[in-house]
Amino acid sequence: MFEFFRNMGQMASALRNLPRLQEEMSQMQGRLAQVVAEGDAGAGMVKVRVNGHMEVQSCSISEELLKMNDRELLEDLVKAATNQAVERVKQQVNE
Repeated sequence: MFEFFRNMGQMASALRNLPRLQEEMSQMQGRLAQVVAEGDAGAGMVKVRVNGHMEVQSCSISEELLKMNDRELLEDLVKAATNQAVERVKQQVNE
């Protein structure tokens, strides 16, 4: 029974801090948008930029790779460059 009241007190305390927590969350979202990392694959034939929200900002594919006309290779390189960029963003966010 007393544990119930103790938990209610903790909840009330958290609610009082809610505006501050919301402001901190908003600031964090803004900082995440600023974090950007690039990944590349195939000796730079594919480059992908990702932000801290894990959104792809850009993807560039070299003319050389397009001329190869190898769909499977292109798919693999895009995937590899994207995964590399995502990992780099994760590292930056964790730091």
